[in-house]
Amino acid sequence: MPKTLIEPFRIKSIEPIRVTTRAERERMLQAAQLNVFKLRAEDVLIDWLTDSGTGAMSSRQWGAIMEGDESYAGARSFYRLERVIRDLTGMPHFIPTHQGRAAEKVLFTAACKAGDLVPNNCHFDTTRANLEYLGVEALDLVIAEGLQPSLVHPFKGNIDLARLEALLHKDAARIPFGMLTVTNNTGGGQPVSMANIRDCAALLHRHGKPFVMDVCRFAENAMFIKMREPGYENKTVREIAQEMFSYADGATMSAKKDGMVNIGGFIVLRDERWLEPVRNGLILMEGFPTYGGMAGRDLEALAVGLEEGMQEDYLRYRLRTAEYLGERLDAAGVGFVRPTGGHAVYIDARTVLPEMPVQHYPAWALCNALYLEGGIRGVEVGSVMFGKRLDDGTETYHSMELVRLAFPRRMYTQSHFDYAAEVIAEVKDKAASIRGVRITRQPRQLRHFTADFEWV
Repeated sequence: MPKTLIEPFRIKSIEPIRVTTRAERERMLQAAQLNVFKLRAEDVLIDWLTDSGTGAMSSRQWGAIMEGDESYAGARSFYRLERVIRDLTGMPHFIPTHQGRAAEKVLFTAACKAGDLVPNNCHFDTTRANLEYLGVEALDLVIAEGLQPSLVHPFKGNIDLARLEALLHKDAARIPFGMLTVTNNTGGGQPVSMANIRDCAALLHRHGKPFVMDVCRFAENAMFIKMREPGYENKTVREIAQEMFSYADGATMSAKKDGMVNIGGFIVLRDERWLEPVRNGLILMEGFPTYGGMAGRDLEALAVGLEEGMQEDYLRYRLRTAEYLGERLDAAGVGFVRPTGGHAVYIDARTVLPEMPVQHYPAWALCNALYLEGGIRGVEVGSVMFGKRLDDGTETYHSMELVRLAFPRRMYTQSHFDYAAEVIAEVKDKAASIRGVRITRQPRQLRHFTADFEWV
């Protein structure tokens, strides 16, 4: 086969995007208080803020939408999706929610209490916030390699099993369950090996603790295992995913990622230990157990999307796309988390802005610069997202300053990636002119979504 990367799909419908001038973008960013979350989407040329719910659905999914059963209770669409999820996960109890953070909220409310501690490789923003809101400590135990952006390791998302075991000996009474996030979004979209999943589950079970996975990008993780872990090269992505799920006692999923839909999520449970409080919480916060905040048409689209998200031609293209952009950045001398992840490329802002102090939020500053230079919207994964302002007015800072460029599924073509690579290289060349920021207003939880900033 030729080496040229092609999209394994044909475009059937288009959405125009607007090209803006530098002067326009300066005005719009200032009006947004230097927070790209507050920009209007129509004012963004390439929107890589998130891959969550932003992708294009297939003709099969649009056809399935017309079959949606909108009955309040016992809808046919629920049972169709339940069959798909049971076959994939092997877990009998399926609880739909409208998205991943709702699944987290419902499960954590049922399973946790104030003073508990939940270990994970890395909690992403809403997972951490939902636990901390309940008074639970969210502890990250990713391996040391996962905190070194330039270091190449095939499974930088792995949890540090020695640290987890020490924690279980020390604080077992505080731990209601252990978690793994696959792929590890906080650390660069990095995969977790099957061996690490298996050993993590065994370790938790030896200590009598349930094992829960955050599986919003399970298909990408399974594809990495197929490509990188000996013994799995001849297995299908479905078979690998089924083995991943076989070790877990439960899982939460934002289906807006590898479910290939614009809205939706779920909880799956292997036994009934949390089932009744989960269902009660679902009814209180989301909806009846057979729709859980989703329309019947959304349930139908997800049933198709879970199957399409495991297609290996698509996954090979998706992972190669991230790798391709990484190669372009490498040629331009821009540092990033290596190897590239599945759903995004994470620029290491410290390689672009090595002199900017962390107090001026270099990754946030780089996000602003990418928008000003070329209309590209990414998201900061650094000290705004994961740092905190303490009650005494001091700040905590994150160990890494990353800019995540997360790619919507089946949305952009190779020319968009080539354009983005040129913009990023231009930003690096102009790094001396990039200004830092300070926070002028912030909420207590998830401050990056709505905080206001000003130029330093």
